[in-house]
Amino acid sequence: MQLYGLKEKLESHYLSYKHKFSSKDPVWTLHRFEDEKDIELIGLVTAAYAYGSVELINGFIEKILVRTGNKPYEFTINFEKRKDKKFLGGLNYRFNTAGDLISLFASLALVLKEYSTLKNLFISSMNNSEENIIGALGRFTGRLNRDIKKKYGTYTHYLISNPFNGSTCKRMNLFLRWMVRKDEIDLGLWNEVGTHKLIMPVDTHIARISKQLRLVKRKTIDLKFAVELTERLKSFDPEDPVKYDFALCHIGIDGRKF
Repeated sequence: MQLYGLKEKLESHYLSYKHKFSSKDPVWTLHRFEDEKDIELIGLVTAAYAYGSVELINGFIEKILVRTGNKPYEFTINFEKRKDKKFLGGLNYRFNTAGDLISLFASLALVLKEYSTLKNLFISSMNNSEENIIGALGRFTGRLNRDIKKKYGTYTHYLISNPFNGSTCKRMNLFLRWMVRKDEIDLGLWNEVGTHKLIMPVDTHIARISKQLRLVKRKTIDLKFAVELTERLKSFDPEDPVKYDFALCHIGIDGRKF
């Protein structure tokens, strides 16, 4: 497919999917809230658990919201493991245990008491001289993981992936897409971060379609793959290359042809 034709197709799919509730997705849970502190808090938790089917993810997040009284920020900033862990008991998700979730909330509580919001923590992690958000994301997730205790199980740290380990960090890049971009899908709460610095959240659907379209040469699905894909998409939209993520992902999920 020629460059111009590929851009036309990408734009067409973006316009087709960019409307609210265009396809089942965990992001719609964030739209239920009005307070930015609630949105970014449940956004991070949702992104951390965004592996598996959409139905499983949404069902699990709904259970968390019920347990937190649908006030995720208030619950979290007041969370004390000894007295409050009972509210999260039994909330296991695939290979992550309830203990992992409790540890995550305990870590988030400490961060919020220090920075007040996740946005403040991320902005403090930024270096404007860096060409993308990888460095800031690494420092951001490093701070979150600092207080996550490993005693609960092998997969506690899986919830908050760090790009410094070389992984695609699909779920954390997804969280940043939700927070930074602004349209009917993404919330755009962190306008201090430029959309041109975002990195594509690469999952199996994105990787497969990207290879089919020959958008990337790299075979290994890692951070370098995500960066190469992002740079390629900048040739179609240099200021907002990640805008194509939702459409490309859901073409795969919905079984549609590109």
